[in-house]
This record gives sequence, structure tokens and C-alpha cells, in this order.
Amino acid sequence: MNGTRPIRLGIMGFGQTGRQIYELASASSDIEVVAVADVGRADILHYLLQSEAKNPELFRLDGNFLCTDRQRSRLMSIDTPAEMPWDVFEVDIVIDATGIYRSEADMQSHLAGGAPRVLIRTLPEDTIDRVIIPEINSGAADVRDRMISAASPTTTALCLLLHILSEQFVVECGSMTTVHAYTSDQALQDYAGSDYRRSRSAPKNIIPNGHDAGRWLGHILPSFAGKVHTSTLNVPVQEGCLLDTTLVLDDDTVTAADVNEVMRAGAKKYPHSVAVVEDPIVSSDVLGSEYSLLFDAKGTLKAGEHFIKTLGWYETRGHAARLLDVARLYASLDQQKEAAS
Repeated sequence: MNGTRPIRLGIMGFGQTGRQIYELASASSDIEVVAVADVGRADILHYLLQSEAKNPELFRLDGNFLCTDRQRSRLMSIDTPAEMPWDVFEVDIVIDATGIYRSEADMQSHLAGGAPRVLIRTLPEDTIDRVIIPEINSGAADVRDRMISAASPTTTALCLLLHILSEQFVVECGSMTTVHAYTSDQALQDYAGSDYRRSRSAPKNIIPNGHDAGRWLGHILPSFAGKVHTSTLNVPVQEGCLLDTTLVLDDDTVTAADVNEVMRAGAKKYPHSVAVVEDPIVSSDVLGSEYSLLFDAKGTLKAGEHFIKTLGWYETRGHAARLLDVARLYASLDQQKEAAS
């Protein structure tokens, strides 16, 4: 890849996360979205982008091209990764933002279509080259990686919390529950789905679910492998999520104030991903945030001698920003390889 030109990005899936990726990329000078694959009609995709964008007037529709002043993105009516000819667009990387195509076979389909590298926005189902969370394990990225995951919004928030706290404290084990906005794969009305609870109406119920973060945690933070149980409560909120984490520390002298100070220092160390809020915020206050973790200082509690309970907020826009950071990371590795050859 020529380091003098923008990263040529392809996006599959123009749902909420895909649109956020597009909007953030459009505001940058180092990334150009050259193609978007989605089953939706071009005019409706454009309409949805404008309905959510901070500056909707920046986005125009010209036939099957979504346009800004600096880029033209071809809209392709595509249903599966195997149908998309990425080689036609000479992409450097594809972000699969569907949340559906998580298997090795799906990622191989992107590669077979001409994508040099595919990055999925979710945790994978099976084999993958790397799970990367910027500012935690970027150093593990290898230029030979072809199938990559940027984890998930919940996993990223949890890993940032654990990473920062474990630099100062010994965390023996823990439990995380994400109080999560309902998702597009849930039913509006009771409807037979993949399991009993997810068959119930999302806007009418609090629905307990499992979460894959615990299974993949050791791939990102090896010292936490098997130490943190993770679960989900999907609630009748459209956007904004809460990370409720209880940790067991080996040092019984650690206070809630100590934890907050460490998190404040962590926010200064990772200013693009983490911030600390001192106000009594609620879920709607985090909408539009590009942070992966908004640590809630007022939510920190000590229970007994070794238990610390913390709260943190996040939404999908922060994850969209991290996906672009991962794309930039691999573009940098490609440039280093070219320079060395």
C-alpha cells in the first residue's frame, strides 16, 4: 500500500455501526470508503445515514454512489460476502459490520473476493488470526494477519477497565454484566427465535443472555483467561449500554477512591479510548461518544474487604472509531513492510 494515499476501505453492512464507520471515515483525511455492500436500496441507505449523521448535509446520493466532497463510495446491492467483488475496488481492507458473518468461512469469502484483509466488528465464531483492541494489544498485530476481529463494544470496554486496573492492582477474579440496549436481531414482538428468552419482545422485556467476552478474554489479556464471568441483560433501550463489573482484589486496603484515581490516570494514558465522568449521568448522556469506555466515578463501590464494584458506559460509535483505528494499525504495518522491502 502506498503510504501517500488514503486507506481504501470497503464496508459490508450499512446498519448503525456501518453508518457510523462511514461517517467517521468521511471526516478523516487518511481513509477513503470506496465501496459499501448492503441489501438495502441506495436511496434508503442514504436516508438512514442522513437521519443519524451529525452533519447530514455532507452526504449526497448520486445514482449508486454515496458522495461527500472528498470521496465517492459505490453502493452495491449484495447479500453475502461471497457475492462481493472487492478486487474491482482495489480495497486495502474490508470491515464486515454486519455482525452476522463471523465464521472463518465467511471471512475466507471476503478474501476470495479480493479483500487483502477482513476485519469483523464482533467477536468471531471460530478460527481467526487475531483479536485486536487498540491501546491494549496493538503490539501483537502481525502484517501477515488476514482475518481479524476488533472484539465488540462490550469486550473492548471490559478489557480497557481490566487492563488499567491490573496495572496497579492484583485482580483475582470477577464478574461482568452488560446492561445492553436491545439489538437489531431481537424481535419487536414475541416471535420464535434462536432460544427461548431471545424469542420474547425486546421493547417489552429485560432479557438475560450470555456473552462471549469471557471466552475470548484470554486472547486479549492472557492473565485474565478463565477469571471473569460475563453475561448480558438486554433492556428496552435503543442505544447506550452500561458495564456493571464486580472484581475481587487481593489487597483488602484498596478503596473506591483508589480505584477512581487509577481510572483517572488511565484516562490520561489512553485519551482516545477512555474518559472518566464525575457527573451522575444516564444512558442517553453517552450517545454520540467516541470513547470505548466512559468510567462512572460515582458508581464505584467497595463491598466487604475484597470486592470492588464499578460502572462504565459505552455505545457503538466508540466501537466504530476503534474499528478504524485497527484499520490504520494494519495499514501502518503494510507501509513498514513496503519500506523494508
